Amino acid sequence: MPLPYVLLSAAVSLDGYLDDTGPERLLLSSPADFDRVDEVRASVDAILVGAGTIRADNPRLLVNSAERRAARVAAGKAEYPLKVTVSGTGELDPAAPFWHTGGEKVLLTTDEGARRARALGIAAGVVPLGATLDWRTALEYLHTARGVRRLMVEGGGTVHTQLLQQELADELQLVLAPLFVGDPDAPRLFGPGAYRAGRLRLVETRRIEDVVLMRYLPTAPGTGDRVSAADRHWLALACELAELCPPSRTAFSVGAVVVAADGTELARGHSREGGDPVVHAEEAALAKADPADPRLATATVYSSLEPCARRASRPAPCARLILDAGVRRVVTAWREPDTFVPGADGSGVLAAGGTAVVVLPEYEERAKAPNRHLEG
Repeated sequence: MPLPYVLLSAAVSLDGYLDDTGPERLLLSSPADFDRVDEVRASVDAILVGAGTIRADNPRLLVNSAERRAARVAAGKAEYPLKVTVSGTGELDPAAPFWHTGGEKVLLTTDEGARRARALGIAAGVVPLGATLDWRTALEYLHTARGVRRLMVEGGGTVHTQLLQQELADELQLVLAPLFVGDPDAPRLFGPGAYRAGRLRLVETRRIEDVVLMRYLPTAPGTGDRVSAADRHWLALACELAELCPPSRTAFSVGAVVVAADGTELARGHSREGGDPVVHAEEAALAKADPADPRLATATVYSSLEPCARRASRPAPCARLILDAGVRRVVTAWREPDTFVPGADGSGVLAAGGTAVVVLPEYEERAKAPNRHLEG
């Protein structure tokens, strides 16, 4: 099921701490950065913090700028983003400012936690998600039931750690503050555990007074039918590549990217690339990859359109080229319609050859956009 775009937001000291152990919250950001955070809050559909953050920091999580709130209302949105917290126990202070400021609030919890929260009189929509809490289920609920498309997560460290380890974070916005905490008992941003291998991609650095903002995107593909946040980034790139295709009345415009398991891009291509009127996107991309590269066996091919199963222009269709290259995972946005080849089933050919095929229908409209002239 589709998930929201999950943006992790945090500020840390130079030695990686979120706070110290004093009675007052340690202010790591600068005034200008607090204003940037306010701008980000105004741009999202919901803001989420863990129950531990509510207990420790007593946050209100408001959009402070009246102008930004007015702009949200003018755009047909609620004045404030939905405020979300997650608690397995439901044991939260009903008098906390989180519940009594801003707009709508929701508590995602367990069946037992819901009974406890209701008994406490928590002023929020209390949503039980089962016997245990599962992040994917929680995100699916927010997307499907609450219409959350962009979710800002502001802590704490346990929440950030879990979302990264489960490959559910689409972006990390990290602010580095010029000070040290040095207290081993203070909370750190990320905890131990299994993180997906591979380097994140740095997409922005910005000096804001005396702090530095760094924006990172994950790069490592998912495995099998398990979708990672990076899968969505790479498929979006494939859809962008499709827009580069020379227009045609007799063929689709498609983009493709080949990505190693550690998030390294191996090759990319698009339909009719390099002046070849019949080359397909996957074919163009695979032609640039070294056929002896052992990384192909664990790579993922991202294609804006399902790889073809039959074609007249070349001896081998793209599904066969992918199998012959040793790739055993494909992510696509759009199943091939009957426009040129009735009953096309590239996914069936790939599956029969042992390749997992993942379809992300939320990208279908982007994949169709450069092919609108073929409709009807």
